[in-house]
Amino acid sequence: MRFFPYDQPYENQREAMDRIYNSLYRGQDVLFEGACGTGKTLSSLVPALEVAREQGKTVVITTNVHQQMRQFVAEARAITREEPIRAVVFKGKSSMCHIDVGYEECQALRDNTRALVDAERDKQQLERRQRELLAESQEGDGGAADARSAVMDELESIEDRLDDLADQNVCEYYRNNLTAETDDFFGWLFDDVRTPEEIYDYAEQQQFCGYELLKEGIEGVDLVVCNYHHLLDSMIREQFFRWLGRDPEDVIAVFDEAHNVEDAAREHATRTCSERTFDSALDELAETDDPRAEDAVNVLSAFHRALVETYEDSFGFGGRERIGENWEDVPIANEDRRDDLTLAFLQQYSGQGIEGDLEAATKLGQELDEQYEEAYREGETATRTECQTLQAAAFVSAWLNEGAKEGLYPVVSVTRDAGTDEVYGRAELYTCLPRQVTGRLFDEVYATVLMSATLQPFDVTEDVLGLENPVTMAYGLQFPDSNRRTYAVETPPLFSSDRDDPEVQERVAETIHDAVRMTPGNTLAFFPNYGEASRYAERLESRCENPVYLDEPGVAVEDLRREFVADDDAVLCTSLWGTLAEGVSFDGADARTVLVVGVPYPHLDDRAEAVQEAYDAAFEGTETGWRYAVEIPTVRKTRQALGRVIRSPEDVGVRALLDRRYSRREKSDLGKYSVNGTFPHEDREELLDIQPEKLKFAMLNFYADHGAYDGDPPAP
Repeated sequence: MRFFPYDQPYENQREAMDRIYNSLYRGQDVLFEGACGTGKTLSSLVPALEVAREQGKTVVITTNVHQQMRQFVAEARAITREEPIRAVVFKGKSSMCHIDVGYEECQALRDNTRALVDAERDKQQLERRQRELLAESQEGDGGAADARSAVMDELESIEDRLDDLADQNVCEYYRNNLTAETDDFFGWLFDDVRTPEEIYDYAEQQQFCGYELLKEGIEGVDLVVCNYHHLLDSMIREQFFRWLGRDPEDVIAVFDEAHNVEDAAREHATRTCSERTFDSALDELAETDDPRAEDAVNVLSAFHRALVETYEDSFGFGGRERIGENWEDVPIANEDRRDDLTLAFLQQYSGQGIEGDLEAATKLGQELDEQYEEAYREGETATRTECQTLQAAAFVSAWLNEGAKEGLYPVVSVTRDAGTDEVYGRAELYTCLPRQVTGRLFDEVYATVLMSATLQPFDVTEDVLGLENPVTMAYGLQFPDSNRRTYAVETPPLFSSDRDDPEVQERVAETIHDAVRMTPGNTLAFFPNYGEASRYAERLESRCENPVYLDEPGVAVEDLRREFVADDDAVLCTSLWGTLAEGVSFDGADARTVLVVGVPYPHLDDRAEAVQEAYDAAFEGTETGWRYAVEIPTVRKTRQALGRVIRSPEDVGVRALLDRRYSRREKSDLGKYSVNGTFPHEDREELLDIQPEKLKFAMLNFYADHGAYDGDPPAP
């Protein structure tokens, strides 16, 4: 309890901390599901810090949700008031760089700057030694004169070196890191838990590179707060642990919002290469007279032509004109042979051998990259050029060697450039099995805690992420049961084939309208997609007096959210797959009622089919792919949406699922279409089946019993 910063834990929080402590002490992984009010962050962080303190390890707590990052900082600050810990909050270089350069440029600038500072220090030391030897020689020491002559020769060499370095690109911020006194910075850094924004501002005032100082200062700290990519990207992880001064087995990793790890792992493992990269590579090769350029052009131009041919052949009449600014997939996978892009490439290629040409392209690319590095170091170029030949050759090699491996799905996509109106494509190796990324991570580190409000069913999480026999625990809402009602409203099932039915739309719209009217405060309404949200927002505007807000794709949502919560008795229509479905709290009357309309399955495209097939092949069981890849993630999303309300013991609210497929008594009639059984047992126990026409009376009675209405309640 020395790391627990408050008077008393919540109910069940002490039990959770004890179980997590015992598990981490034994080096076991933990799957921890806890509803709002469980205190998941401290339940995981406190025992992790205790084990780390006892065993000389570092705790890394990570999330992909900005709001949670702020929460971690607040909790860490509270802990430091009770028990001193050295904690840092780490973000990527791109958000902390004072001169806004990329990774390769930064590396070159650091090398140049260090070389310049080292040369200046050498010059100072030699000048000091030269003066000492001059004094000795004037006192009659004959040997000192010879030694001084040698020092003068070294000085001349150093001065020539400094003349060369004077023309090279350097970073003045990093130079100050190397030459100025930084003790005050580190004293300030560890006097509290500083955010990356605070570090940036403080460093800017002192003209330091805060990011590099942070890297220097995190060795051996107790706690690091960071983003997912610091752990999920294997190359970044290796560097990150080196900065920490920790081997992987000395790290305890805590993942928040861990239901997102599956998709995040896919994103980090997926490889892409754009047609424009091939264009640039071919332009690059045309400018070199190296004899290997011919072989490199031979193989890269063949892949480039095959890529263009593949997506062009997919366009039907008017297809090219319909391409928008978002990437759209072109199916290329085949069941009985390699994908269409590979087959087109093999037809396009003619030469002595693909493998030899790729080797030539790779080696030439490496040499060109080194030349670009040297040119930037020497100040011959203002920016550090990245070698496109090297990138293209590496991708084609991976495409040919890995494209047919289990769990990888080849894809071609196309988009339209908004500025030039040009249609162009890219090739992608999409990773279907996230455990290929996460399994290795979990094997490397000492132990992990994966926490979320929606991790169940645990056996599926274990399979998908590659966990071996983790300890599992689940805690439901700790707030009073009497303050909430959760309904499965038996409106017509919104199958995609029925969504355009006017009678279905009328029945659903009337039920939503009833719920909005009976809510003493705001209502959140989640739909399967933005199109359905727009459809029902329009219907609500025509039939109710309540303000109707519509969340639209591609539009920043924070201003809309603030306007919505400032209103009274309003309804906000959004997609369950948008940004408001998780990580955002609506307290009190900000949103009293939350509705999930329909079963919001994601768009089932070829990628989704590929993931299902990969799961079917990797795991045994009937329809495993559908269950693992579609149904369970959809229900998790639904549960996340329901969790946007009832955020404190005092909150009173209604959560309603509008679709017969959620109903318990409809399970036998709907069969495989029912999703009631996919919810955890404790969630199913709270679900009350209700007919649509009775919902308004149930809500009226519930809110009236809690005195939630200002004045007279609305007429049903």
